[in-house]
Amino acid sequence: MAIWQWGLLLLAVVWALQSLGVWLQMRHYSDIFRGITDKYKDGFVGAGNAKGRLRKGTIVLIVVTPDLTVRRLLVMSGRSVFTKFKRHEQFEGQSLDRIRSNPAIMGEGEAGVAEAVKRAIEQIDRARSEPGRQPGLSGLSAASA
Repeated sequence: MAIWQWGLLLLAVVWALQSLGVWLQMRHYSDIFRGITDKYKDGFVGAGNAKGRLRKGTIVLIVVTPDLTVRRLLVMSGRSVFTKFKRHEQFEGQSLDRIRSNPAIMGEGEAGVAEAVKRAIEQIDRARSEPGRQPGLSGLSAASA
């Protein structure tokens, strides 16, 4: 085989590996989100993200009760498709307003985390403000960004 054929074959293999990694990461995200919606039947879920070209990408999931107490706060931040969600128990049980007033407390030096937290909170606010939206099974949603 000519060198360009080997290069094309290598490109196809790398593309296939990248596609597999993205599929695995999306499956992990779906499993975590499904677990949250199965466990918590009331309240709201906000999902925020911060994309980074040269910095880490970040996804934040915040689950709150109807009275806006944080039940679960999960952060996935990294450059690899093998990055997993990490639970931040120190923020669970606190009011959402405390995190809303200072989303940088989550960032600890990472601007992407604070941005993703801000977007997740905005999503919760949009879901709460929808007409006819009541806490409960129908109230648990991730509003579209």
